[in-house]
Amino acid sequence: MEFLTEEVVYKKTPQQLTALLYEGLMESVEEAIASTKKGDYAHANRRLQKANDILQRLGIGLNYDAGIIAHQLDALYNYMAERLIDANMKKDVAMMEEVLTIAKEIATAWNEALKKQPTTNVAAKKAAAYEQFIMTE
Repeated sequence: MEFLTEEVVYKKTPQQLTALLYEGLMESVEEAIASTKKGDYAHANRRLQKANDILQRLGIGLNYDAGIIAHQLDALYNYMAERLIDANMKKDVAMMEEVLTIAKEIATAWNEALKKQPTTNVAAKKAAAYEQFIMTE
């Protein structure tokens, strides 16, 4: 993870900031898993609390105007948060690993979407089609 200064954060797009949150979520869960395996439950607890904080921030940042995907992500974030709370109480590494797997899948999909630049501007395309229709009448 890159070193984040206030200046670096301000230069990031909201999409890039979301990618950083996913990265932080995965790091926190990985550290919690390692700490739980070592029996360092206090450190694991702190890392799981941080992971839940990140999940809450991801949920707050959802744009519900984007459609059903936002509602699905909200449900998924809530599920992940509940699993981490249970995992923390039960010291259950398998539950933590389940959340880590989900987080990796979401992060991979998010990062792939970030790489893809739109080839054409949809609004410009619609405007051109409208203008073509107007010109033919």
